[in-house]
Amino acid sequence: MPDRVPSDHPSVESVRAELVRAGRTDRPRVAVPADAADLVPEGEVVRLVLDGTERFARVAARMGDDRLELRGAHDTPDDARDPGSGSDRLGDWQDAHGVRFGGAVLLDVVEAGYKYGLRAPGERAVYDAGRPDSSLADIARDLDG
Repeated sequence: MPDRVPSDHPSVESVRAELVRAGRTDRPRVAVPADAADLVPEGEVVRLVLDGTERFARVAARMGDDRLELRGAHDTPDDARDPGSGSDRLGDWQDAHGVRFGGAVLLDVVEAGYKYGLRAPGERAVYDAGRPDSSLADIARDLDG
């Protein structure tokens, strides 16, 4: 059973990020400040926990500035790589928490390069920490393609 860590635990770094629009659309993205860019791996798909449910987000350079962004919150890694193929749950999270575009959100670094959590300011979350057994991760990666 994985360890459980709260968002206010010393091992969890919280970064103040911004909920932004994807271009001129109403699709939300999480813009990570430039001074925290080393905490998220550009070009990778990472786990993103929303209200206790693990989703997947692709990390990419943000057009127009020097920030990185987490693009969506998808059900599978494949959906995160090809966002048109599945549902993006980030808009639902935005609606449920009443966060407006341009508003602050907290990105919790549960394990840099692997797992992050998203929460509205003033909220607390608890995360499952740790990575799966490497042999299980290798099998999953092989199945995922």
